[in-house]
Amino acid sequence: MSAPLADRLRPQTVDEMVGQRHLLGENMPLRNIIESGYLPNLIFYGPSGTGKTTLARIIAKNTNRKLHHINGTNASTADIKAIVGELDTFAAPNGILLYLDEIQYFNKKQQQSLLEYIESGQITLIASTTENPYFYIYSAVLSRCTVFEFKSVTPEDVVPAVKRAFRFLEKETGTPLKIEDGVEEHISVACGGDVRKSLNFAELCVLSSPVIDGEKTITLESTGSLTQKNTFRYDKFGDEHYDILSAYQKSMRGSDPDAALHYLARLLEAGDMLSAIRRLLICAAEDVGLAYPMILPIVKSACDIALQVGMPEASIPLGDAVVLVATSPKSNTGCIGIESALADVKRGNYGKIPRQLQNKHYDGEDAAERGQHYLYPHSYPNRWVKQQYLPDAIKDKKYYTYGNNKTEQAAYEYWKKIKGE
Repeated sequence: MSAPLADRLRPQTVDEMVGQRHLLGENMPLRNIIESGYLPNLIFYGPSGTGKTTLARIIAKNTNRKLHHINGTNASTADIKAIVGELDTFAAPNGILLYLDEIQYFNKKQQQSLLEYIESGQITLIASTTENPYFYIYSAVLSRCTVFEFKSVTPEDVVPAVKRAFRFLEKETGTPLKIEDGVEEHISVACGGDVRKSLNFAELCVLSSPVIDGEKTITLESTGSLTQKNTFRYDKFGDEHYDILSAYQKSMRGSDPDAALHYLARLLEAGDMLSAIRRLLICAAEDVGLAYPMILPIVKSACDIALQVGMPEASIPLGDAVVLVATSPKSNTGCIGIESALADVKRGNYGKIPRQLQNKHYDGEDAAERGQHYLYPHSYPNRWVKQQYLPDAIKDKKYYTYGNNKTEQAAYEYWKKIKGE
């Protein structure tokens, strides 16, 4: 079985790599480190298919240290011990360069086992991860490494890689390729910033096209059918998942219905309707809140309908609800109020409940004070009477401030009149 095209066509020099100009362009930090001849411990962080493994292999070729490549998904502590056993032997006279792919799958003990050798310089570590290293890598290892973030490659940067792939496949197969206008550009967008995926798409297009009159024609129509379900990257348990959810909620909060619909579409296309619903409900309560109180049952109803009918029809009520939240007036006064109250309770900043509010039905013979003295609001004009509700220790505390919107200001004016303020 032949290797995937991404491996057969893997760049051999930094200049052959696409993307990551912020790291590998002329006079950029990582390129300068590579060219300096001194190799520190490095961590490459970013989405798959952005060149992390490729760059590690390029670096390894330019060092006189023995290279070991292990993957965190299947490596064990025994593998580390075997590598350490080669130190100070003829097998690795100048030390070892360890490329640890997917380091986030190494547990704390496995990562700790490398510390002594990283510290001494006997092992130079290049680790890669698709997850945020500050969450998944042991802090002592992290402090001894320099982190470089790899970003999704832009469609413009992917196009040359796709063109190169088609030229390579044409030469490899010996069959002339006729590429319709727009095919390379379509693949560069459909890969979602993943160069490896773009090369796989190119190979799939060639393999699936018939030979007619001695050549293969790669059409835009056939390319579209092969890439239609692969237009963006999404990992439900990775950083991209939380990035999309964050952008989704912030777009609704920021009253941008177009952006909110875009991120909703990405969540629904990825099959993550439940996350979309959860953030929608929270946003309705947290960000619209008391500026439009009826939004809560409306959005809840839309979410219930979506769950009942399922996709693809679920996109309709959810789209309506997202636009409603995004275009509604905003107020987070209720959210701020409960957060402030919770903070006081957690700090122990509270006191005994006032006697008139306690559930008192009987005073014992030895009670120093008899009677509850509760004033029943409905017995007074306008259904209101002044009395103390907060404990003595915080009796003057203000958790809620009326928001500057029509609904809350109407309530403010009403109570100001009733209370004679």
